[in-house]
This record gives sequence, structure tokens and C-alpha cells, in this order.
Amino acid sequence: MPTLLFKEVGLVKGVGFNAWRRVGSVMQAVTVYNMREVDELVYLDVTATTDKRPPDFESVDELADECFMPLTVGGGVRTVDDVRRLLQVGADKIAVNTVAVDNPAVIREMAQRFGSQCVVVSIDAQRRADRTYEVFTHAGTVATDRDPVSLAQEVEALGAGEILLTSIERDGTMVGYDVELTRRVSEAVSIPVIASGGAGTYAHMAEVLRDGRASAVAAASMFHFTEQTPPEAKRYLREQGFRVRL
Repeated sequence: MPTLLFKEVGLVKGVGFNAWRRVGSVMQAVTVYNMREVDELVYLDVTATTDKRPPDFESVDELADECFMPLTVGGGVRTVDDVRRLLQVGADKIAVNTVAVDNPAVIREMAQRFGSQCVVVSIDAQRRADRTYEVFTHAGTVATDRDPVSLAQEVEALGAGEILLTSIERDGTMVGYDVELTRRVSEAVSIPVIASGGAGTYAHMAEVLRDGRASAVAAASMFHFTEQTPPEAKRYLREQGFRVRL
């Protein structure tokens, strides 16, 4: 799953949720990924929550019109009405992050009204010095003292259908996913866990799927800054024995 991070007027990619670089326009990226027949696309407005903005429904509407694959949208989602409007303008799934910690009852209401299949909880976690992990919200700027495993179990019980799990310190580094973090969360829940943060090679994807027990993988930098492509990633994973839709 390619991940598109939107900030202010265009797409960006950073390292460790910081040092953002411009990487082009949303529509240009969508056009490319349409041609490359990716399985799903994740679109996150990374500053909506910290700026206290609601989702940009008009922009999502335009994006969904051009996106010929399932689209997950996140950023600034606070209420069930935000979810309803995003689904109405064309999103297939809704990713929530900060609200999962600040107001988790919203997840239950989302699942009851629209079905668990469209509820994706995005968990951003960072390793502490003692090798435990802590969840951060507000685009990685607010520490919560929450453990990602217990949060994952809580949101699953509330009705979440998937977890998008991102390692903050691996984000943008292209040195590989945090396999330990992914395995801890994946083994604690029965819903799919999408590994994110650190992908740099197809082998990294295979590693986190195999050893981290992830159900799927998301990537951004390796598709923005290298010659590697989603179709080649899928072919590689198929050759490694993973069930992949080609």
C-alpha cells in the first residue's frame, strides 16, 4: 500500500515524522499508482489534527474521483459525522489516530454505523530507552504513555477492522520495518495489522510479513525516492511464497 502524506499544499515525506520534503502533487501520484495497479492507497493529512482543522472534504472528493483503487483517508477526523462525510465523498476506509486515544468511543460508533471494515486505527509508536514502546498522537508530537499493544487490543474490542502501525523512529529511514513492534501488536490482536515505517527494499517487506506477522505492508519513501515499484514488490513477494494479488 503506497502512503501519501499531505501537508499544506502538496505531498511530503519526512524522516521520523520530521524534516519534511516536498515530493510532488497528489493527483500526479494518484495517476502513477492507478497505472501501477496498487492494491490500496493511503492518504493522510499529517497536520490537520495539530492545526485543529477538519478533513478537507472537497479535496478528498476530487481525489476519490481519480483514484481507481480502494482509498483510505485520515487526518483531522474527530467525529462520526466526519466519517460519514468522507465516505460520502468517496473514501472507502477512514483512518483515525488521535481520536482513538482521546475519545475511543468514536471507534465503537463508527463500527456500529458504518461497519468495522471501514475503520482503520492508525497507531504511531516509538521505542523508549528501556525497549518498551509508547504511542504518540497529533502526528507524533504528543506522548500518551500508552502501550501500542494494549491500545491495539482496546480498539479491536471497540470494533476497529484494521490497524495501521507505524514506527516513528523508522519512518523515512528505509532501513527496514520495526519487526519486533509489529510482531508484538500482530500477535496480540486478530484483526489485520499493516506495517508502516522503514521500508527500503522488497526484502524488508518480506521480513515484516514473515517475522513480524503483519498482514500487509505500507511504504512511502522507497516508492518516492528509489526506482522500486509496487508491481515489482508484489512480484517479489509472490516469489517468496506470500499470497499476493497480481
